[in-house]
Amino acid sequence: MSILPSTQPITTIGVHAYPDAQDVVEDVYAEVVRRNPGEVEFHQAVHEVLSSLVLALERYPDLRHERILERLCEPERQIIFRVTWEDDRGQVHVNRGFRVEFNSALGPYKGGLRFHPSVYLGIIKFLGFEQIFKNALTGLGMGGAKGGSDFDPKGKSDREVMRFCQSFMTELYRHIGEHTDVPAGDIGVGTREIGYLFGQYKRLTNRYESGVLTGKGVDWGGSLVRTEATGYGLVYFVEEMLKMRGESLEGKTCVVSGAGNVAIYTIEKVHQLGGKVVACSDSDGVVFDEQGIDVPLLKQLKEVERRRLKDYTQYRPQAKYTPKGNIWKIPCDVAFPCATQNEISGEDAATLVRNGCRVVAEGANMPTTPEGVRIFQEAGVLYAPGKAANAGGVATSGLEMSQNASREQWDFETVDQKLRKIMQNIHYQVYTTAEAFGVPGNYVHGANIAGFLRVARAMLAMGLAG
Repeated sequence: MSILPSTQPITTIGVHAYPDAQDVVEDVYAEVVRRNPGEVEFHQAVHEVLSSLVLALERYPDLRHERILERLCEPERQIIFRVTWEDDRGQVHVNRGFRVEFNSALGPYKGGLRFHPSVYLGIIKFLGFEQIFKNALTGLGMGGAKGGSDFDPKGKSDREVMRFCQSFMTELYRHIGEHTDVPAGDIGVGTREIGYLFGQYKRLTNRYESGVLTGKGVDWGGSLVRTEATGYGLVYFVEEMLKMRGESLEGKTCVVSGAGNVAIYTIEKVHQLGGKVVACSDSDGVVFDEQGIDVPLLKQLKEVERRRLKDYTQYRPQAKYTPKGNIWKIPCDVAFPCATQNEISGEDAATLVRNGCRVVAEGANMPTTPEGVRIFQEAGVLYAPGKAANAGGVATSGLEMSQNASREQWDFETVDQKLRKIMQNIHYQVYTTAEAFGVPGNYVHGANIAGFLRVARAMLAMGLAG
């Protein structure tokens, strides 16, 4: 069955004098910059999406009259609050918490919480805006949101993290719920943090509302595969991209930036499908292991012992560690940026192309600068934007919500099969939408237009409340 947006046309509601689509997009972007000064990441994310949507506005002019773009670019709700907590020495600290509930046309707000010193309102808005389209592509009933704090969990004891999470949830709890807003984890927020947050939510509400948070432990409402989901889903998406060229990951050399949850399980799935990841990184440096990254060792260092990547060479002496190294200088067939936003510059992209890279798939959110994206596309590199390629994490969060609602827990194979099917469907939507709008092979335009049209239909159906 076709899932092209064009198979469900947005009907004309009357005769209007429509402004030019390009003019609309430029005006909307200028207004976003004016209303959100200094939020450069949000500006970048909006510009990237709007650049694709000229094609959609030309085909469906009524969307201009209904001001769908303007409504999408303005969050439905923005919450900023103080988080006061006490460290193990009795010293009081004050951080800032955020939750931006961007769009609920398709379902309850859904998006992670990020605890990192770089967090400010612009970062949260960029992530929440991206989440709208990413969630739409999954086909599940989820709106878009994001939240977090400038709190840094690195170097903190479990008790300090617990006290911070409890203070954070003491304000956040009044804004979330399984039918309202369902946060999950992100950078700095794993199962430990979700556990502390859920415990405080339960204490404050006197309800065991499993569906209010995802990324929970498997023993208390979490889903199998949730830990692996973003990385696995990323590789499943690349598998589909390569199939369109009659290829596979078998025998391909790969590099994966990062050494966190997304990176680890990207590496694991690449190895399972016959590829070889020879390098990964953390904020301190890069490890190159020509024999292939040792995944069990990486898991032990990063997930169990919470150590730095430089310690990898203690156990794999043939590997080379480069402090503050640049992973994108290492020749590869496939690059997986899985660390953070804007980590691949134009110069990095040019280096990857010169060294023979043929596929770039984003495990992080917006890890490639606009110049880098342009270079990849002009060079004919298969480029998969994060809103499509890394949607496996939120897709499995949606599956966790389904299990919570029915008081069930599916086995690993069942969830993994559902995840793979979702990623195949996302690839199909993106690929065929790009073709239908006259830009075949352009995964950026395909992802943006497909996600946008699904949200736009729901907003139109609900009138001005959409």
